[in-house]
Parts: sequence; C-alpha cells; structure tokens
Amino acid sequence: MSQVSVLPKKIRFSTIISSLVVLFYTYLMLQIVLPYLSGRTDIDFLLTKQRIVHHWHYIAAFYLHIFSSIFVLAAGATQFSRTLMLDYPVWHRNIGKMYVFVVLFVSSPGALWMSFYANGGIISQIGFTVLTGLWFTFTLLAWQTVLKKDFVSHGNMMIRSYALTFSAITLRTYQFGLSFLREDNPLSPAETYIILSYLSWIPNLVIAEICIRNGFSRKLMRK
Repeated sequence: MSQVSVLPKKIRFSTIISSLVVLFYTYLMLQIVLPYLSGRTDIDFLLTKQRIVHHWHYIAAFYLHIFSSIFVLAAGATQFSRTLMLDYPVWHRNIGKMYVFVVLFVSSPGALWMSFYANGGIISQIGFTVLTGLWFTFTLLAWQTVLKKDFVSHGNMMIRSYALTFSAITLRTYQFGLSFLREDNPLSPAETYIILSYLSWIPNLVIAEICIRNGFSRKLMRK
C-alpha cells in the first residue's frame, strides 16, 4: 500500500517541476520573440542583419523560425512527461505529431535558410547548418521509429531532437552570460559567435547521449 501511495506523489511532483521549468524557458523565449511582432527590422538580432533584412526570403525564414520556436520548445518538453505518456496517450501522440510537423516543415527549413547567413562567416554557417541537419534528421527518425512501434528508439531520437531544439535556449544563455564580460572578453564579436555556433548544441547532444546510454527512454516508458 505504501508503494501505491508514494508513486503518484513522485510522478505529480516531477510533473510540476518539469512544467515550471518549461514555463520558465517558454517565458524567456517569449521575451525574446515578442518585440519582433512590431514588424521592425532595426531591433535586437536584426540589427546585425541590416544588409539582408530587405530580402523577403530571409525575413520569412526568420519569422517562421523564431515564432515556431516557442511552440516546439513547449511541445517537445511534454513528450518526456510520464503522466502525459501513460495516462493521456492520445494527447501525447497528438502533441508529438504537431512537434514533428512544425520542426520538419516550419522551424528547421527556416533555421537552415538563416544558417546560410549566420554571423561569424563560413565557420559559424557550417556549425548552424550541421545543427539544423541533425535536428531535422533526428526528428524525422523519431517519427519513422514510432511508426514501426520501436518505442525505445523513438524515445532516443526524441531525446536527441529535443536536445537540439533546446540549443535555442543554451545559445541565448551563453550570450546573456557573455554580456557581462563584454569589456573583458578577449575575443571579437565574430570570434565569440563562431564558438557559440558549436557550443550552443554540441554539449546538449553529449548530455543527450549520456541520458540514452543510461537507459532514460526505457525508464521513462516503464509502467
């Protein structure tokens, strides 16, 4: 009886904590994205893109990517909720389908086009292009494996996919931290951005692989 009474509390507590974390990071992304609703092209990140903001294809890719990022961050996180997965499987599947669709057909195409114009030159452009290619591939494989009912492989691919989705947060976290070192930073803005174009996602993927090696997907799906 004690096990029956304790387990729901653990699940409920973890769900609350994870929900708060997701809400916090979604709020951060909203603070970044909302100013762009004005349609102005002379603010924040776009200030560094004044030579190409008049190109409709870049602006279209930019808006598609940033506005969809809020959804994929929130939707992707729900896929690791045991409560949603085990108690509300229909919701789990439907949100997962929307996540896959938005990443494959909205977010990653926009990100790919933006990566061709990334600050920092060819090195950072390669970094963001590789990031986008892996993001698309892992998300596609997550969809293909679930269709084959290979749920553990599906979970592993979703871990990798979401780790790269979360690079949007890690990139801005590093940028925020470095803003305090602006005067003491020995690197130029271009050099800093080149480093961040890799640092924003490679550690995420390493952590994802550690989780996979430790059987995170199997543990998550265990009833």
